[in-house]
Amino acid sequence: MSEWKEIELERIVNFYNGKKRPYIKGNIPVFGGNGILDYCNSFNSQGESIIIGRVGEYCGNVNYYNGFCWISDNAILVKAKEELNVKYLYYCLINVKLREFQVGSSQPLITQEILKNIIIPLPPLPEQKAIAEVLSSIDDKIDLLHRQNKTLEEMAMTLFRQWFIEPTKDGLPKGWEIGKFEENLKIVYGKNLLTSKLKDSGYPVFGGNGKIGYYTEYMYEESQVLISCRGEASGKVNISDPKSYITNNSLILERAKNKNISFEYLKYYCLNYDFTQFVTGSAQPQITIEELNNAEILIPPSILINKFSKIISNFETKIFSNKIQIQTLEKLRDTLLPKLMSGEVRVKV
Repeated sequence: MSEWKEIELERIVNFYNGKKRPYIKGNIPVFGGNGILDYCNSFNSQGESIIIGRVGEYCGNVNYYNGFCWISDNAILVKAKEELNVKYLYYCLINVKLREFQVGSSQPLITQEILKNIIIPLPPLPEQKAIAEVLSSIDDKIDLLHRQNKTLEEMAMTLFRQWFIEPTKDGLPKGWEIGKFEENLKIVYGKNLLTSKLKDSGYPVFGGNGKIGYYTEYMYEESQVLISCRGEASGKVNISDPKSYITNNSLILERAKNKNISFEYLKYYCLNYDFTQFVTGSAQPQITIEELNNAEILIPPSILINKFSKIISNFETKIFSNKIQIQTLEKLRDTLLPKLMSGEVRVKV
């Protein structure tokens, strides 16, 4: 450990505030505070980039990307100054738990000045690389499972469009109806949860742009369809894990009014729907329950919904199985991370 040193971040990296995202679509990922928000046709970073959530519920979140990307104004870009393994730095910043450095309660914030003074352990470059490779190998397995789930969802979406979208191109078939969300779904806000109360383990917590941490309680036994309702992710559809806590940055679509609408049907209907049309506000985009109640929902005969759901339930079972494996691998990674960063566990170089 004698060759390890502790160093302030400002000595080894540069920080840049992100900028308002372009609205012309493309294939370049746009990063917010909690990962990829959208895709555009411009970039303001290239190569290896570390992206830190700057404000709100994603304040202190850390993401890594290698390639052309756009960093939005809800995030801070980190670029290495000197010879440094950027993947090691990424894992090191996750281990630091940047949320603990945020200021403000109603609107958490982390600034460049705060980040500059954070001290991290810095082993020699070969050991940085070795540590990063160990943790990356676990993340690669997690990424493979995520990609399997994405493929399964794409297959299910193809079937959904064949069964429910294409037959309506020339008008509604006999026995099909168009209803309002208000008539068929109960829409509720998630619950307020301060980011300071998030835990490293427990029940998953879903914010407006996906999973943001863990908590000691959960709200629903089963997965729920969520619509992001605050901030730059407004209109995005997320699917919570079973036994999850949902924050008030999401609207929850409860299937309480029309029992013929299955979870599988509602999930793929919403993933195929553009909810951004209900976003209001420019400085602080949002979607309200009142606005979302006006959204239309296609209601085919229940026998067709049930047949679709029976087929897709096999896909959902495999997706859930993959999620369990992902959680196991994440626990392994999160157990190893502090031990590798402290030198308690050493890797061969």
